[in-house]
Amino acid sequence: MFEVKLPPEVRLVEGSCQKSQQLSADGLHIRVRLKVGQCSEAQGSAIQHLRAQRSYCILCQSCGDMLLKDRVFRRVLPLPNGNWNTLIDDWCCHPDPFANKKLHPKQEDCLVGDTYFLLTRDSSCEEKLTNGVEAFDLNASSNVHSRKQALGHRNVVCCKNCCAVLGEAVTTEVLKFYITEVIVRQSEDGENTMPQNRQQFLERALVSRLVDLSSAQSIFRFSIQTPDGRAVIMLWLLNMDTLIASFSEKAISSDILISASDRHPNKHQSCQAVGAIKVLYLPCTRGQQDEAVDAWEKDISVHPLILPRSTCEEVLQLLSSSTKTLPSSLCSMKNYQVAYLRR
Repeated sequence: MFEVKLPPEVRLVEGSCQKSQQLSADGLHIRVRLKVGQCSEAQGSAIQHLRAQRSYCILCQSCGDMLLKDRVFRRVLPLPNGNWNTLIDDWCCHPDPFANKKLHPKQEDCLVGDTYFLLTRDSSCEEKLTNGVEAFDLNASSNVHSRKQALGHRNVVCCKNCCAVLGEAVTTEVLKFYITEVIVRQSEDGENTMPQNRQQFLERALVSRLVDLSSAQSIFRFSIQTPDGRAVIMLWLLNMDTLIASFSEKAISSDILISASDRHPNKHQSCQAVGAIKVLYLPCTRGQQDEAVDAWEKDISVHPLILPRSTCEEVLQLLSSSTKTLPSSLCSMKNYQVAYLRR
């Protein structure tokens, strides 16, 4: 017998459990009514909580090594995000004075973007960080198929301990760190901890930013892109009030749900239901769904989210893994694939 434990603020309405007859081809489907009380606010992303005049430590997510210690920012300022320049051109009657200029932080500043933050180097950077060069295809972000590959190069910043790419060297004095590659926490939270599970960390970091942006700016469609502007995933946030509970495939496929080593053989197989977001997504693979992808790329209401190239591929794997766990009747909606990401 399987048992799903609901969060404290969610209760099952008595007598509402009914078997669905319409979707019996790929397993048992049950419809229930839930009563939801006052929900606790979901924890926001790390960069949303950055504040001036507080001390922060920045750690490598891959190995847990301390990169920057006790950094205090005099100012923490948001950067213009999304298609800001395009909106300026459409709505303003005068040219954008910042069109060809980049905003860089001054000493003791922290500038916060959607998926990254900018800060200046200090003495600890030489001890903990190393520079590298990453090549990319200049034609990758264009719809034009070219036989000749034109390569560009980007200066990246890596962890000296494990060589993981953490961000970019914008200038000789300014660094860009991606929120999916580093852990930001207040200095008083204690010493280094063991590295977090990569998949769980990435899932929570991505979900936090999607929820932040949709709540603050009513943005629901996103284009997950590499730093050179190549779209990898088109993602549509459908809702943020989903509960999911999953059992291991081994437990479901086995007739014996409790192992011989279990001290309580009569105990039910149970799991805790957790909050999740439901998304539709399209992988931007050449030759597949080209019309839909082109339409999204031309729509200025679609919000770009820039992530390292390898992280974009990790996000796609994360979404695909979620889709594979769903029954066949629920894993797609029209031309889009369905996925659930835990909050």
